[in-house]
Amino acid sequence: MADKPVLFKITNLKQHFPLKKKGLYVKANDGINLDIYDGEVLGLVGESGCGKSTLGRTLLRLYDPTDGKIMYYGRLLTDFAPNYMEDTVKRLPHYKERMLAANKALDQKQAEVDKLTTEEQYKHAEELTELKRKAHSATLDIANIIGGLASLKDLEPVSRVYEKLYQASKLKRSLVLEQRDERVALNDSRYQLENENKDTPAVREQIRTRETALKDLETKIASADSGISAVQQEIEQLRAPHLEDEAFKALDAHWDTGVDLSRLTYDEMRTLRVDMQLIFQDPYSSLNPRMTVGQIISEGMKAHKLFKRQDDQVKESVLKVMDNCGLAPYFLHRYPHQFSGGQRQRIGIARALALHPKFVVCDEAVSALDVSIQSQIINLLQDLKEQENLTYLFITHDLAVVKYISDRIAVMYLGVIVELANTQEIFSCPMHPYTEALLSAIPTADENVKRELVVLEGDIPSPVNSPKGCKFHTRCKYATEICTMVEPEFIEVTPNHFVACHHRLGSVCETEFVASQQGADTAS
Repeated sequence: MADKPVLFKITNLKQHFPLKKKGLYVKANDGINLDIYDGEVLGLVGESGCGKSTLGRTLLRLYDPTDGKIMYYGRLLTDFAPNYMEDTVKRLPHYKERMLAANKALDQKQAEVDKLTTEEQYKHAEELTELKRKAHSATLDIANIIGGLASLKDLEPVSRVYEKLYQASKLKRSLVLEQRDERVALNDSRYQLENENKDTPAVREQIRTRETALKDLETKIASADSGISAVQQEIEQLRAPHLEDEAFKALDAHWDTGVDLSRLTYDEMRTLRVDMQLIFQDPYSSLNPRMTVGQIISEGMKAHKLFKRQDDQVKESVLKVMDNCGLAPYFLHRYPHQFSGGQRQRIGIARALALHPKFVVCDEAVSALDVSIQSQIINLLQDLKEQENLTYLFITHDLAVVKYISDRIAVMYLGVIVELANTQEIFSCPMHPYTEALLSAIPTADENVKRELVVLEGDIPSPVNSPKGCKFHTRCKYATEICTMVEPEFIEVTPNHFVACHHRLGSVCETEFVASQQGADTAS
């Protein structure tokens, strides 16, 4: 996957739901770090209640995240111009003070802990980890936008240049939205002329006026692009003298052009809904029984103003999506109760794809269907992925299903990801004890496959009061004292294989990788 661009970069994502009892929270997602690549199918597996669906809905901002960052690279920061960009630029000194204070607190605590014995260090591990996360978050708030320039003593010229960049970006965004509305109005006028027998001078004049307006908008957008490019050159001139400075380079590593979804307003996020859609688990309750298939599928098109009126353009688009999803044209005016579960799920898929999104969360999309229908829906999702160049987050508890459709698999336990690797490695070389237990529970009719069942003792701990250290240690047969006190880091053990475990399993993959590295060193 390293050759594919990153679509989402998730850093320390937390989603805590408050309980009625003051001060208590359900920690559904508790510090998730994850990259999702453009064009991949990422399978997300784990027991019920581990936070899979919460993660999917938080990525779509159906839930506001409690903490962390969700960087989205389907849109550029300079194209989208979110309000938080202006806020950060205007409050640069404030953000820098917060960043410096967080890093100072971390350095002081680290110096204290370094003087302690190993056993005493365990007791401070959780506090130290939280300070590291706060320092990292404070750094990213400012560095994501202005990079290494945050290390400069005088931020006044930086602030002025980035204010110009924000204004140029904001102008471009408003022009693009105006262009969309003008194009819809033009299509509406053309429809009147061609299909409603309204070939009048007024309608023709309307069309000419809107065609001229569109050309003017295209010119203005090109001018805004030139303005953005000119400001970016000014930024490069500011950066040039400092490129060799170590502090500058450390912060500059976080400089990117992605949009942080966790900081968007409701209206800003609504604009991005076109890019991100959701396929629900239940094909029965997720469809409005009072709406026809055509109305259900076209609802998003109207909400996002892709069409101005109910006409043949809407109908043609709906019929095209229906055909892609295996739905007959005569289903258009039928209601959900007239369909089977598999057909209803196809309607749900068509609704999700009607806006031509880039990213789709498939939340247990086949778990409510018969096995024979599951295979049809999975094959449909794969075909649509290739046709539309989609990226899927495929949430399921069925490892047999996720093995068939996924490029990579992330294993979740109690709100955190404990292992992440490509599908083949997860099944052939699991490194986390929890992954080992999940794989051992897969039923098989093959007599040649000898698999010893790994029984997990005890119940899943409460997400309200989760265990300290490794969350899995209460059910892990390999657990030792360090597991009860220190949260394991999520590290890359072999290329693209990440694990969070103090006592990861001695897998064939890791042994072979170490041997290959030693062989390469000997040869060199």
